[in-house]
Amino acid sequence: MSKDAKSQANFYIESLGGEIQFMNTYGDASGAPEAMKDKVMHLALTVAGTNSLMLSDAFEPVMYNRSVSLSLTYNDETEARAAYAKLGEGGESKYPFALQPWGAYYGEVIDRFGVTWMITKI
Repeated sequence: MSKDAKSQANFYIESLGGEIQFMNTYGDASGAPEAMKDKVMHLALTVAGTNSLMLSDAFEPVMYNRSVSLSLTYNDETEARAAYAKLGEGGESKYPFALQPWGAYYGEVIDRFGVTWMITKI
């Protein structure tokens, strides 16, 4: 759940490439209160190739669980670095994107929405 699912989806599309596949609002359902009509009920998007994400608007303060992360794996170092940098805009670097002892490039970043991303180049 998100404070603003449309903005979050657009940030991911700008950062990772992709598109919204489907979106409906509470206003699309009959009987929705006027205050909720523009809130996102379901939003599906594809990012970074064929990775699917689902978002919706929250009606309570959003609390993120740092024990859950999203992972993206790239074959191209330039693409992986770009994703890491773009997701980090307005967020924070948890682990810098760098060559790791196990032979892959890896980094973790928390985006401006509080979501932790693990970026790997194999």
